[in-house]
Parts: sequence; structure tokens; C-alpha cells
Amino acid sequence: MTTAPTPAAEAGGTAAAGEPPSRGRRYLVLAICCSSLFIVGMDTTILNVGLPSLKQDLHAPDSGLQWTIDAYGLVIASLLLFSGSMGDRLGRKRVFRTGLALFSAGSLLCSLAPGLGWLIAFRMIQAVGGSMLNPVAMAIITNTFTERRERARAIGVWGGVIGLSMALGPVLGGLLVDGVGWRAIFWINVPIGLAALVLTTRYVPESKAPRARRFDPLGQALVAVTLGTLTYAIIEAPAAGWTSAQTIVLFVVAAAALVGLIVGETRRDEALLDMRFFRSAPFSGATAIAVCAFAAMGGFLFLNTLYLQNVRGYSALHAGLLTLPMAGVTAVCAPISGRLVASHGPRPSLIIAGTALPASGVVLSFMGPHTSLAVLVCAYVLFGLGFGMVNAPITNTAVSGMPIAQAGVAAAVASTSRQIGIALGVAIFGSVAASHVAGQDGHAAIDPTSGAAWWIMVGCGVAIGILGLLTTGRWARDTAARTAALFVTQPRRDEPDVALATR
Repeated sequence: MTTAPTPAAEAGGTAAAGEPPSRGRRYLVLAICCSSLFIVGMDTTILNVGLPSLKQDLHAPDSGLQWTIDAYGLVIASLLLFSGSMGDRLGRKRVFRTGLALFSAGSLLCSLAPGLGWLIAFRMIQAVGGSMLNPVAMAIITNTFTERRERARAIGVWGGVIGLSMALGPVLGGLLVDGVGWRAIFWINVPIGLAALVLTTRYVPESKAPRARRFDPLGQALVAVTLGTLTYAIIEAPAAGWTSAQTIVLFVVAAAALVGLIVGETRRDEALLDMRFFRSAPFSGATAIAVCAFAAMGGFLFLNTLYLQNVRGYSALHAGLLTLPMAGVTAVCAPISGRLVASHGPRPSLIIAGTALPASGVVLSFMGPHTSLAVLVCAYVLFGLGFGMVNAPITNTAVSGMPIAQAGVAAAVASTSRQIGIALGVAIFGSVAASHVAGQDGHAAIDPTSGAAWWIMVGCGVAIGILGLLTTGRWARDTAARTAALFVTQPRRDEPDVALATR
């Protein structure tokens, strides 16, 4: 399986000929790559505070609001691994520039969307470009920073930008929505994207994988069908009925596509998703933890925005400012978690996250129209603590024990799991909180004070804690070691043993 963010120095990545870039040039490349990460990460969360304004302007049903978020996340999740392989094959700089151009163009189109359907379509264009940015940018970073310690610092900066961009999204979104309107949320991406495009052309070196693997169109199609039909079934179930023929058929199609993906990828030499990775307990645990953590985050931001504006009557700016405690604690805890993982492993961070997130969910499950701000802020701080602690150990746990040539693949799957989590979180939390309201033409309205939806967040947090305990012990490390050995001792049918041993 090929993906972009492989450590190029150890894995054999090739760069353009010439002298190694200077220290200043290397950090300029890092800044360019981080700018792309910032706008993609921010776009995951910034739109939430504009949803009530968007709903009124475009006359959108609540399920339509879910789709404005999930259309973006689903496309990115479906294409991350494929985009990484394109960077390996066609050139990372070339694919990165294409992604910046598509993301900027998609953002501009979103700001001009005349209706909900157009907005969702333009969000998908935006996401196609976004899928080309993060995995390819990571490959550029690892190809530029060849010294191990300097690379670790660069990746640490990269990880910090992820949490910062997602945490600042609601605050910046509130400022833009109140000051200009929801369309301004998309304008901000255009100058940043264009500036990054110009700087990439001038300063980022080109690089390719020494041996790019074949594309896996069947695997790619099955991933898209699985995620698309599952999400559609969940979002539309409150209106169509959870036991309706439509919902049941969609769930069956999603299950069949998933089985087909597992069977097909197991038998394929160069699979989009190498199923052998899941024999490693740390890798499987990291994948599940990423889905749970980001499902909680996606559902939290979606419902909390509707609560603050629709139930409490706050403006978009006030709603964004109220999330500052969450954003601040997340920003502070993210680097602390990174240092904790470096010194004590991922288990302590995951246990803290597995305690703080459920506690936040319990508090929010009793939320009502007149809940005191002190209680809300307490819940937000707990959520920020849990989410700030969980991000750093996800990638660490995913790559634990993997050969260096496979570490980037494992990290890319963890990134894909994050996007899947956001999409499923918005779909599940929103649909569980939905109820039929008379006079709305059969559309399902979402009640953000629904206790059942917030108890899902409790379950996600508890799962993170349990998985953190199970996948960081000696038994788990042994499964990772046995899995790593598979990539050395079991040659693929189309390449000699030597090629595997030197990857």
C-alpha cells in the first residue's frame, strides 16, 4: 500500500537534485505546509458557528446542515490514501499545488453558492483539494527534514497546528459570521491558499517515491461506498424512519461494501488498505481511538453550536467566544500530551482523555435552556482537556512497533480515521438528537439538549480509556512486533525478498 507521508530518508524517497536546503529554507517549507494544514483543519470546525445563519439564508433543513459538514469530511476520508499515492507517483509538489488550487477554488465557489445543493457540491470540490494537502504535506516535511531530531521537532509543530486550527475555528467563524456573514467563512481560505500556492512553486522541492505502487480503484470505490451509504443512512434515518426500507437497504449496502473491502484488500498485493496492519493491537486501537475522539469532537461542535444560538439565543460571535475555554485548554494540553507521550508512552494521555471526555458528556447530558454558564464552561474545559490529550498519542500508538518504511502508512490511516470520526459524529449525534416536529413537512428537527446524544459522547470517551489500557501494554506491543515482522518475512508475489528487506 502506498501513501504519501512516509519518512523519505529512511524509506528511500527521492528529491530534486541539488544541494540540501538550508535551515531557513527547511523551516519555510514547514511553514508553507503548516499553512495548508491550518486552513484544512480550521475548515473542519469553522463552519459550525455559521450553521444557524446558513440555515436561515438557504432555507435548509437540519439534515442539510449535517450534510454541509459531512460532505467535506467524507470526501477527505475517502481520498486521503489515494491522494498520498498520487503524490508518490506524480510528484508531491505537483499534487500539493493541485490540492491548493482546488481547495482555494472550492472555497470561493462555496462563498458564492446560491442554494444548499450547490453548497454541498462545492464543499466536495473543496474536500478533493483538501485530501491532497495533509498527507502530501507530511511527505514533503519528512523528505525535507532528513535529520531525525529536527524532523521530530518539525512533526511536533505540525501536530500542534492541527489542534490549534480546529480549536480556533469556532472563534474565528463567530467573528466572520457576525461581522460579514457566513459566506466570509470561505473567503478566508482563498488568500491563504493562493499565497501558499505561490510559495510552494518558489520554495518547495519536488520529490517522488522511488517505487510508486499501482492504484487500487476497487478498494477506493468500496471505501467511498461504505462511508457514503452508512452516513446517508444515519443522517436521513430520522426523516425516513430507522426501520424504513431505505434505511435498511443503505445499511445492508454499507455492510456488503465493507465485507467486500476487507476480502478484496486481503487478497490484493498492493492494496489501498493493507489489512495486515490490523493484526497490530496498537494500530487497531489507534484507529478506533481516532474515530471515537473525533466523533465526539464533531458531534460536540455541531450540537453545541445549535444549542448556543438556537436554544440560548446567542449570536455567532458570542457562541464562538464561549468555546474559547475549550480551545484554550486544547491548545495548552496538546503539547503537554506530546511531552507526556515522549517520556511515559501514550497510556497516561489516553487515560486522562478517557476520563475527561465522559465527564464532559455527563455534564452536557443534563443541559437545558437555562443551564448556568459556569456549568457550561466546566463542561467545555473538561472537553478541551480530553481532546487536547488524545490527539498526540493517536499517531504514536498507530506507528508503535511498525518498521520505519510503514510508519507513514500507519499515520495516514490514523488521519483517515480522524476524518471518518468527524463525519460519523455529526451524523450520529445529529440524528439521535433529531425528533419530528409538526408543521415542518416531515423534516426532522434536531434538539441539541437531547441527553441521549450526549451520552454517546460519554460512550466514546469510555471507549478511549478502555482502548488506551488494552493497546499500550506488553501483549499489545508483542502483536505490533509480530505484525512488523510480516512486512519483512512475507514477500509480496510481485517483488523479491530483497526489495522488502530494504524498504
